[in-house]
Amino acid sequence: MAAPVPAAATDIQSEARRALSAIQRIEDADTALSLAADGAALYAREAVKLDGYAYCSQAVELAEKGEFRESAQAASKALHVALATNNTDLLGKAYRDLAIAFSYAGQLERAEQFANLALKYPGVDPTQVDGPARKTLGDVRTRQGRYDEAIASYEQAQQESSERFRPLVDASLANALILSGNLARARTTLDALATPSEPAELAQLQRTRGRLLLAENKPAEALTLYQQLADAPVSGDEGFYRAWALDGISKSEAALGNDAQAAQALDQALGVFDKARSKFRSDEFKMGLFSDLQSVFERAINMHSKLGQSAQAFDISERSRARALLDAVAGRADVDNDTAAAMDATTLEQMLKPDEVVVAYHDLPDRLVAWVLSNEGVREVKFSTALPRKDLARLVDAYRDTLIRLNPNASNIGDQIGQLLLAPLGIPAGKRIIIVPHGPLHYLPFQALRLDGQYLIQRNPISIAPSISIAAKLAQRTPTTTAQLLAFGNPTINPEVADPLPGAEREVHELAQQFPGAKLFFNAQANLTNFRTNAPQSHLVHVAAHAMADPLDPLHSKVLLADENGEPNYLEAKDVLGMDLHNVAMIALSACESGLGRVEDGDEVLGFTRSFLSAGTSTMLVSLWPVSDAATEKLMTTLYTDLAKGDQVQDAMRAAQLAVMKDPATAHPFYWAPFNLIGNWRLRIVK
Repeated sequence: MAAPVPAAATDIQSEARRALSAIQRIEDADTALSLAADGAALYAREAVKLDGYAYCSQAVELAEKGEFRESAQAASKALHVALATNNTDLLGKAYRDLAIAFSYAGQLERAEQFANLALKYPGVDPTQVDGPARKTLGDVRTRQGRYDEAIASYEQAQQESSERFRPLVDASLANALILSGNLARARTTLDALATPSEPAELAQLQRTRGRLLLAENKPAEALTLYQQLADAPVSGDEGFYRAWALDGISKSEAALGNDAQAAQALDQALGVFDKARSKFRSDEFKMGLFSDLQSVFERAINMHSKLGQSAQAFDISERSRARALLDAVAGRADVDNDTAAAMDATTLEQMLKPDEVVVAYHDLPDRLVAWVLSNEGVREVKFSTALPRKDLARLVDAYRDTLIRLNPNASNIGDQIGQLLLAPLGIPAGKRIIIVPHGPLHYLPFQALRLDGQYLIQRNPISIAPSISIAAKLAQRTPTTTAQLLAFGNPTINPEVADPLPGAEREVHELAQQFPGAKLFFNAQANLTNFRTNAPQSHLVHVAAHAMADPLDPLHSKVLLADENGEPNYLEAKDVLGMDLHNVAMIALSACESGLGRVEDGDEVLGFTRSFLSAGTSTMLVSLWPVSDAATEKLMTTLYTDLAKGDQVQDAMRAAQLAVMKDPATAHPFYWAPFNLIGNWRLRIVK
């Protein structure tokens, strides 16, 4: 019998497990995996088990490289060791490292929760825990725009930090003071800072000084400082820091009223950013800058839009999408530069057929912009309502909630949103529409919006593209494919993780009837090994299984394929990026929330959608919310029947959704609208 656990240890363990369980609830319909259990399992599999503090060191190192999920996993192993040994000093440091990883990843609520837990366990040297935890709380409040609270947290962090860490707190405090408008104190704080020895931190500090000069209405002095930075960027990373200096020059010139020079500097900055290496830079977070490259694209879009230069504004939007992808996977996967590269409006116009129309949205902080692109040219759409980003996100969330809850008023709300987002486009019924969403619009089922008393899918064939440049290249590369099907259904996984899916098995059997010679894998055989072996050689791939979106790191979103050798062996989005799937014309993820990831700043839903397209897949079907088993079965069998007849995939998808809609029992959009057709909208199957 094991020795009794002391009461204090029991309290620590129960509190830790409650907290871990709460933050690790991945909000999808399938299941939640406990971070604590994950840490214990990872630790058990370690060939060489390290000291708990070594795992903390790993967590910090990984977070600074941008490997947030791996950082959290290392910290979870430290947590496991802390709980197993009742080491409260280690427990506080593990909480601290989790707070930092979640903060870097932009998961602010979780970062705050772990920072507060860390403060309960200051340990042997409180400055190692309290200072970083207080700074993390300040960083969270700064990014939330709650500057007074941020300043208070940074002030506490100043008192509780080590001498080595305090300058980073001071730099973050200075930025919060600038943002709050307390410029006199920001000046005092900055002037008191010693010159950093690290070139990258010095460059970031100089950027902060430039910010302050602009806020103090001293654009000429700011211009001089930024010009000096542009002429002498950080050695080894010249492009990145020179680009930010050019951005500062643009802001300074604009403040001086020199619009032409401001535009020129901004375009130069974007050109340099295009060539600069994509990687996570923790020094920005350490200095409290939280710089967003997409903000440079946004200002450029705004500038060209106001100048009436629609094609240039559209081109910059497309470039921003390409850059968002490269930044998101930097250092973690190789993406074909040709695949990611943006095409200009003139080239795209020539590729479009007379019945095809592209609608590209871009959500700016203060308004929504859209362009309609056809073979006749590009025009910018003017919306009667500005729809700032925060309002747009709330609108999308509210409509999704209406659909998922089967609200009977869904059609009325769909009418209202259709008037906002679709009516100003002026697109005739019958035209093929390729929608390029942006930001929160990635989560919006456009097919369920209404116009002229009809759902959009009744009025027009539609598909989605993360970038029209990528979709157009895929349409050119894979116009047709042969009827060769690989399908996986109802993988056998631990029942504590997710329930079986007998409907998925029926679904695969039914749709396979249209494809003689189909290769099918069920239950224990529906595993990752068989996927890896067979998918690269297949043209049509169908996976009917559970899926889980990962809100911390979307590249760790996973499809739950069958356990192998008694262990989970899931298909993760990051694994897909490393595969060659150029032979795959279409993959359907008939799974809950398979299309969700995290919206990166400015654009990307980085998860399975981008992973499969980047790996070479031409067309995708993914879901936006937990799907109905029976309705999905009907939708998929109708879709594949029409595909097998040779219908264009856009038409087959439309017919499938209308077939589900036609049944009164499944007429609500909840049943037929969750699936998006993404990528190559022209795909056909030929005999």
